[in-house]
Amino acid sequence: MTRVDVRPELISWARERARVSSDDLIQRFPRLREWENGTIRPTLRQLVAFASRTTTPLGYLFLPDPPEEELPIPDFRTLADRPLGRPSPNLLDTIFDMQRRQTWLREERIEEGAGPLPFVRSATADAAPAKIASAMRRALGVSAGWADVHGTWSDALRVLRDRIEAVGIIVVVNGVVGNNNHRKLDPEEFRGFVLTDEYAPLIFLNGADGKAAQMFTLAHELAHIWIGQAAVFNLREMQPAPDPMERFCNAAAAEFLIPEPELRKAWAEAGSRAERFQLLARRFKVSELVAARRALDVGLITREAFLSFYNEYSEGERRRSAAQSGGNFYATQNSRIGRSFGEAVARAVREGRLLYSDAFDLTGLRGATFDRYIASLEGSAGG
Repeated sequence: MTRVDVRPELISWARERARVSSDDLIQRFPRLREWENGTIRPTLRQLVAFASRTTTPLGYLFLPDPPEEELPIPDFRTLADRPLGRPSPNLLDTIFDMQRRQTWLREERIEEGAGPLPFVRSATADAAPAKIASAMRRALGVSAGWADVHGTWSDALRVLRDRIEAVGIIVVVNGVVGNNNHRKLDPEEFRGFVLTDEYAPLIFLNGADGKAAQMFTLAHELAHIWIGQAAVFNLREMQPAPDPMERFCNAAAAEFLIPEPELRKAWAEAGSRAERFQLLARRFKVSELVAARRALDVGLITREAFLSFYNEYSEGERRRSAAQSGGNFYATQNSRIGRSFGEAVARAVREGRLLYSDAFDLTGLRGATFDRYIASLEGSAGG
């Protein structure tokens, strides 16, 4: 039996990089601890299986030292106000996938004669957050009370996503890498990221995160497009990293969703009530979590009060999420792919400007599944 000369440090690095414990791998690889302490080496077949299980490029395991992997965009993820550290392969692969989509759509839009989107990089972080919030509303074609006409905050979130896509921004919501349900994205690692570009800006929301927080993350990422800064962030406890740009984007997002003057008026009536956050949520068509976060912003509640509500609400949302079913596959793809992006791919395939094989790679769908997804887009557009 031929064994492979691989350094024990690289075995440990690959396991830690994949955020998998030895105990989780030991059943599949009984000699793992011996590989890691160097008393025995794996066979090539074992090493290939180990690389696959830890989502590690096989070639990395033959390097003299573990490679330094860095995010391709600014990293504002924090833990106790310190950088979070090494990104997981799930996060890296997701960003790279979205960059490929963005590059293709940018070239597609330029080829079709589209001009640059005027709002990208149209603001600077020294502007008043309320002014940027107003500019964001104008670009989306909504008023300061835009959410009032919708029945629930989840309805408002859906409409907000549609409005953002309508002005040329790709919005992707996914809780796994591509369509691989075995590679779940961790909301503790990141809540979202944004890739800025004058022709094809892209917003990615971690679909594994609670829906209550997604509206705030979406508005936060929208502000990033206005100042023209790509970023990945985790907004721990819905708070930004200690960075001026992050704090600005949070302030602009908060003003976009709940303008301070209106909040103070509503608080005069609701602040003393036990269900105060529910009342604010109904008034502004945001989740109770966003309402509480905004009350903290303007000093209406203490941080301790917010954290108590945050932890209670988040636990309840986890239970509700666990009880939900998977939903319609093709409807889910509109979120995972982004409806405007999917329509652009479908149009390019139909007009012979994009090979099916390339369309498969861009969408992560193949064969009949891809055809049925395209048919679902055309059917919903016709209806």
